[in-house]
Amino acid sequence: MAKLEAVYGLHAVQALLKSAPQRVNEVLVLQGRQDQRLQKVLAAAEKAEIKVRQVSRKELDKLAGEGNHQGVIAMSFPGELHDEKFLYRLLEGLQGPAFLLVLDGVTDPHNLGACLRTAEAAGVHAVIAPKDNSASLTPVARKTACGAAEVLPYIPVTNLARCLRQLQELGVWIIGTAGEASISVYQQDLTGPVALVMGAEGPGMRRLTRECCDGLVNIPMAGEVSSLNVSVATGVCLFEAVRQRASA
Repeated sequence: MAKLEAVYGLHAVQALLKSAPQRVNEVLVLQGRQDQRLQKVLAAAEKAEIKVRQVSRKELDKLAGEGNHQGVIAMSFPGELHDEKFLYRLLEGLQGPAFLLVLDGVTDPHNLGACLRTAEAAGVHAVIAPKDNSASLTPVARKTACGAAEVLPYIPVTNLARCLRQLQELGVWIIGTAGEASISVYQQDLTGPVALVMGAEGPGMRRLTRECCDGLVNIPMAGEVSSLNVSVATGVCLFEAVRQRASA
């Protein structure tokens, strides 16, 4: 039997109960807590006929490690790991133009979670990242994603450059972000099938990833700071695409 994992935080647990209740073995809640926010989680667990058990703060702290569990943890079976085949099936079934986010070398789980949260809010169809040298969907990433990790496909791929070339063959335009790019994200047409590539803070995209891009864009910076946190930059680029696609 697969080992249970702890999904913690009000938003993450509630999203898991809504999207994949079959994965949840039981819900652990802090003894004595009865506020309105927790009642929504308890109602979702009751609807799915999932056992709820009250436990001490010490037990919750132990399961969550250094994470902020907010008084609730879902002990769940691991979710399905999506692969490239899933990605291509997903693209085949889309009714409109593909909208993808590619994270190249984002290793901080907090940044990964924040990017997933923003991507889900922007309507991205899937997030793609290399299997190596990237953060995985740890409890910290899931908590930071506020439920987005439970509903938005996250697809680790063995060879990112090969995956990007395959996306190009399927008609997806690959747009990378780079500070030295000659045009800004606001000048780039993002209305069609597009995959926005965000590189790691500091080194940015890797050379092979950059060579696969159809175009590069920058985010205009007016102040003295030379770059943005990757999750903030992701939000800027994704919602510029949202604005353009809504107007198209």
